Formats: sequence, structure tokens, C-alpha cells
Amino acid sequence: MIGKNINKIRKKRGLTLTQLAEQANISKSYLSNIEREINDNPSIHVMEKISKVLGVELKNLIEVKSENSFSPESEWLELAKELKESGIEIDILREYKTVFEFVKWKNTKVDF
Repeated sequence: MIGKNINKIRKKRGLTLTQLAEQANISKSYLSNIEREINDNPSIHVMEKISKVLGVELKNLIEVKSENSFSPESEWLELAKELKESGIEIDILREYKTVFEFVKWKNTKVDF
């Protein structure tokens, strides 16, 4: 699962395997083996390097999520995190709340 987490975050950040390997100062083949879970027990030192380059906490790389543990709350938290990472300030998002409320109201109206 560690490899899948790294792969997912790396791609989300727009980094190639080569770029991440170079920036983390590890070999591309070693990183590839981690991502493909051929090496499923990388050292903590390597994991720290990778997490630093990806800009995430180490726990995000080693976190194991069950496919069955999906919850609507986690989806909302992920969306909020993505918005924050994209640079959208919370005050701006609050301004859009009125637009969301209008769209919701409009969708509940039935034309006769």
C-alpha cells in the first residue's frame, strides 16, 4: 500500500518517477520497485526523503486505507484539501456558498 500511496501522490503533484527519484536523491529503479511494491519495506530514511519532496507528512505515505472504509466525510475532507492545495482561500470559498445555495434552490424548483 505504501507504493500505491507514493504513486498516487506523485502523479497528483505532477512529478515523473525520474523527477521524484532525483529530488529525493534515490535511484529511479529503487523508487520504481517501491511504487510497484516489489520492495514493500523501504527504510524510514528513504520514506522521509520521499515525503519531503512530495510535501506530505510521512504518515500520509504509510497510511493504509481499506477500500471498504470509504466514507462521505473522507471525500469532503479530500476535496477541502485539494482546494487548499490549489490556493483557494477559505474566504473565497465562503463567498461561493451563496452561489451553491442558489443552485440548490433552483434545482428544487419545479416549473409548472
